[in-house]
Amino acid sequence: MKYTSIALFCGSATGNRPEYAQQAREFGLRMAEMGLTLYYGGGSIGLMKIAAEAVMEKGGKAIGVAPDFFAKGRVLADNITQMIYVKSMSERKQLLEKEADAFVALPGGFGTMDELFEVLTDSQLGMHAKPIILYNYNGFYDPLIAQLHLFAEEGFLRPFHKELLLTATNLDELFDCIESYENGNDQEWLKKIKQ
Repeated sequence: MKYTSIALFCGSATGNRPEYAQQAREFGLRMAEMGLTLYYGGGSIGLMKIAAEAVMEKGGKAIGVAPDFFAKGRVLADNITQMIYVKSMSERKQLLEKEADAFVALPGGFGTMDELFEVLTDSQLGMHAKPIILYNYNGFYDPLIAQLHLFAEEGFLRPFHKELLLTATNLDELFDCIESYENGNDQEWLKKIKQ
């Protein structure tokens, strides 16, 4: 797959372990080295800040997308390539989904899950066919992966939809997943649900 940008979903906190910050930094550095544009929530805090600063440090391009009600200068970055202001969190997610060629979720909380599951649901419904990667560094997302297995086992998640979310445990694997991605949604199922 030819891609030029990734939307990053991750925490506005750094978490309790220093390796979360280190992985966010390495992710940002790798993106810049590969000439990829980073789209993200525009934050100047947490893992978001660390990844964006790493991209900028290496001369890369970081584009923030943020609702205009956030305090500029306190929680929003002022040292990135571009900041796009929108009216709502929903509009932010729609723009990130439209502009990015792939999606990656690093550790995070409610906001990260909200963004991840929106792009997953839209992929399920055939609204896009872009790669979505869960970065399961050091088993952070093991409980979520177990829950997805339970969804499938209990009949609430079709196997071909479960496969829309890829997982990686290191950065080499993560970027390989994007490079080799093939959307496995069932076209017959999509025909049944769409006019």
